[in-house]
Amino acid sequence: MTLKNYQFHCSLQGNSQKPLILFLHGFMGDIEEFDEVIKLLGEDFYYLTIDLPGHGKTQVLGGDEYYKMEPTAQALIKLLDKLEIIKCFLVGYSMGGRLGLYLMLHFPERFFKVVLESVSPGLETGAERLARIKGDSQIAKKITRMVNKNELKIFLNNWYSQAIFGDIKTHQLYEQMLIKRLDNNPLELAKSLRFMGTGYQPSLWDKMQENKIPVLLLVGKYDEKFITINTAMAYRCGNAQLKIIKKAGHNIHLENTLAFVKTIRDFLI
Repeated sequence: MTLKNYQFHCSLQGNSQKPLILFLHGFMGDIEEFDEVIKLLGEDFYYLTIDLPGHGKTQVLGGDEYYKMEPTAQALIKLLDKLEIIKCFLVGYSMGGRLGLYLMLHFPERFFKVVLESVSPGLETGAERLARIKGDSQIAKKITRMVNKNELKIFLNNWYSQAIFGDIKTHQLYEQMLIKRLDNNPLELAKSLRFMGTGYQPSLWDKMQENKIPVLLLVGKYDEKFITINTAMAYRCGNAQLKIIKKAGHNIHLENTLAFVKTIRDFLI
């Protein structure tokens, strides 16, 4: 669907007579990120999935600034308008969760309830943001120099060796996920990292106190870094509850899909 500065690749599926869930994938994900979750949720909901800027088949038609969180969020609201979706549920993972948090806080009238999986509200100080921007820029440069899928696969294996991902590399679906990630364009991924990364996003810590929408914060038991972040979020964010999911690290919906589905179904219905 084409909007000003964007051509979004999106999909509507499920029961159109049921409440709609907007799913937002994480960095290096795509429109199929939540397919297994959607299969298990079945006919209880209607589903909107999207390739976010820098991922899949979505194209940014404007300049690089349109990879940033603020214009992306505004474009997604315009997309909901074009699809005549007045209000919906939202489920966002990691990068998509950070975007979901921004949407929830700046467009609260558009969402019934929100589920945020492994998210951060950004960095509180300018020094932290500058350090993160520098680090992400270095990673982005490495990504842009990749000339084939083998180099990207090496990068992905290193990426998923981070402590926040726990034992994801031993999961039976890890290789399948890796194959999907390899479909992304390295140049586009680099732009997403540069402009949608945690360093560039506005800090949302203070604004969370204004929240009135029911929000569920999910973190995996093996993701100690984000347990700390989300514990602080639950304390500072109005109307929030935190749940720690067993047998999972950062990517809960892959590592423990059944627990993820049960938890969000119980919360949304």
